[in-house]
Amino acid sequence: MSLTRRDFARTSALTGAGVALAGSVGALATAPNALAATDTDAQGPAAANGHARGHEGVGYGPLLPDPKGILALPAGFSYRIITHSGKTKLESGEFTPSNHDGTATFDGPRGATLLVNNHELKGPRADWKYPVPLTEGLVYDPAASGGCTVVEVRRDHVAEWVGIAGTSTNCAGGSTPWGTWLTCEETEDKAGQNGMTKDHGYVFEVDPADRRANRDPKPIKALGRYAHEAVVVDPKRGHLYLTEDASGPNGLLYRWTPPHGFRHGRGRLRTLADDAGVLQAFKCFDSGGRFVDDLSRATRTGTVYGVDWVDVPDRDARTTSVRKQFQDGQVTRARKLEGMWWADGGAYIVSSYAREESPVQHDGQVWFYDPGRRTLTLKVLLGVNPDPAKDGAFDGPDNITVSPYGGLVIAEDGEGVQHLFGATESGRTYPIARNELNIGTEQEPEYSEFTGVTFSPDGTTLFANIQEPGIMLAITGPWKRQKRG
Repeated sequence: MSLTRRDFARTSALTGAGVALAGSVGALATAPNALAATDTDAQGPAAANGHARGHEGVGYGPLLPDPKGILALPAGFSYRIITHSGKTKLESGEFTPSNHDGTATFDGPRGATLLVNNHELKGPRADWKYPVPLTEGLVYDPAASGGCTVVEVRRDHVAEWVGIAGTSTNCAGGSTPWGTWLTCEETEDKAGQNGMTKDHGYVFEVDPADRRANRDPKPIKALGRYAHEAVVVDPKRGHLYLTEDASGPNGLLYRWTPPHGFRHGRGRLRTLADDAGVLQAFKCFDSGGRFVDDLSRATRTGTVYGVDWVDVPDRDARTTSVRKQFQDGQVTRARKLEGMWWADGGAYIVSSYAREESPVQHDGQVWFYDPGRRTLTLKVLLGVNPDPAKDGAFDGPDNITVSPYGGLVIAEDGEGVQHLFGATESGRTYPIARNELNIGTEQEPEYSEFTGVTFSPDGTTLFANIQEPGIMLAITGPWKRQKRG
């Protein structure tokens, strides 16, 4: 049933106090560099020397330089390299593929942790030194470079093997309630384009616990063909929500509704017909019933939009990209719709930044979609960072996870310095890690983005990747419950 603009306006009027409250608790401002201030700035010289007592406020204190030049962390924290492209090897003897991206963790056998790790490799295999190996029976398109590896981590041992190969530009993806990984292709290449022999831009399912289930990969065409970024599953209603990282025009947020009688489970999605269920794109309107053309219009945390859903005409984009099938006024758009995470009964959704192509510029938004109320609420807003090369302010959120210690943990894919940072339930930010691996030159340093941020099932270890060259890290330390800030 459609949620009309009149219904949303009436609901907003009846619950106006709640909407106002949501706006008042957001601690982040939209002014340039307004987000640089964190608890570490107020802890004084002792904090700067790594001797802050108890980290009494939000976060864990200042980041301490790493003598090895890889990862700066707060005092008391440490990291372990799990995989490193070109250095560690798969069970089959090939080197770990490069360009680590979206990652999820699962309980493994006998106390192990299993991770599925995307490798965002686009185009022909000859373009990459360490593509995902073409393991027999696990290949979709032998011309494509990307795919996923499965990593088994124990206290004293790491093993890695191919989960799927022959896919392209495997980006964020998402885990399922039934214990599998949905890997998303962030491309629209068709057979004959960019060296490919099959169409790309699909979602595939990878089972970390059953290697046989991954044989003969089949795209889940019911979820559409476009520049997929991330996906989450509503365990109550069965819907899948998917982000699109695209521009010209800006991308869309999608919802897939399963066909009547369909039951989710391991391997069930790949049994669907190509046109099964209903794929729709979102359309937002404000409390006054006015259509919202782009999410960048929201300039205050606590902004609430009503959401309706519009059917996608041709989900396989046979002649026209899905996002281009809609005219102005039919759907809401956003630049760089990126990571997602399901928690608190809804979906956290990232818009990484907005520039001249968008109505209003910003350096990152995090939204929360409530499927029960069918509302989208702005939780975190990062103002445009005027000096990305200077450590302090955060910009360009990408992959995201909900912390077992409260709030969010976000992987930065911005300009200049790159961080893992936390955001409390009230929106206050704090640093967790800084990438110190310079892949540029001394004169022009360059630091790759963080990706694949996710906690172990028991909450003791934070896994994250440095995308280039491709390093998976396990971070441990004195995690604590974060205050609202």
